[in-house]
Amino acid sequence: MSSSEIKNVTIIGAGGNLGPTILKTLLEESSFNVTVLSREGSSSTFPEGVKVVRANYQDTNSLTSALKGADAVLSFVGSTALGDQNKLIDAAIAAGVKRFLPSEYGSDVTNEKLAALVPIFAPKIATIDYLKSKESEISWSSIITGGFFDWGIKVTFFGFNSQTKTATLIDGGNSKFVATNLRQIGRSIIKTLEKADETKNKYIYVSSFVTSQQEILAAAEKVTGEKWTVNNVVGQELLEAGNAKLAKLDFSGVGDLLRATAFGNFGVADFSAKLWNDKLGLPKEDFEESVKTSLSGKLVGEQ
Repeated sequence: MSSSEIKNVTIIGAGGNLGPTILKTLLEESSFNVTVLSREGSSSTFPEGVKVVRANYQDTNSLTSALKGADAVLSFVGSTALGDQNKLIDAAIAAGVKRFLPSEYGSDVTNEKLAALVPIFAPKIATIDYLKSKESEISWSSIITGGFFDWGIKVTFFGFNSQTKTATLIDGGNSKFVATNLRQIGRSIIKTLEKADETKNKYIYVSSFVTSQQEILAAAEKVTGEKWTVNNVVGQELLEAGNAKLAKLDFSGVGDLLRATAFGNFGVADFSAKLWNDKLGLPKEDFEESVKTSLSGKLVGEQ
């Protein structure tokens, strides 16, 4: 398949934390014809002028009809629907779609140690296994980004509260991890589709920065001109707390597991040796400026 064959792109799950920025990036930085697939009855709104089609996600015929004409499908379904992507894949195959990008965009689920620590990643792994079984009918690319850098700082997921100037560090905050700004994730999707032959049936690893909580803290103190208060958390204790919550069906435990394994001393969050940034031609970004923007409550690239 040559890259020229991917012209029409359909996005599933364009709401949520990641979808709106991806949609905006595709509209502003690509030449693709972009369509949003939305669930029947959904109240989600999208930018003016964007083509929106509706479908019953439980009805393969409805999905197939909605995906007709798409060359590539981008799935951004939320965590509760990760296990349902096989229906989307089947519909994409029936509709003649060439490339499917599943809802990945996070930790390196190919790391067996990480997968054992965070069993909730199992549906992501199962989706790729299913796509591998269908490679004679459809190709795939799965993009691994690490944490969402600007979003994670903005919403305090990374442990930095700009209001109180407080930093919560896990295991001292020295462990290296990969993280990517949302806009850069959008660019990586564009490049993955433009380089369709190179990225066919592969995991694609991208980043904005390979950093640590301590490095973010240093930048935060520099851009705010203030000394921050530091709280320390033990990664193993946070992991155990997350599992205890999940055992009681308290899904806030997912965040605990993600923070523990991303920032703690488990050695599972630095996949910098696998990065495709240069092969894809992704731009280098300004670390300090990204921290400053995120602490101000904005995403990188927002006006």
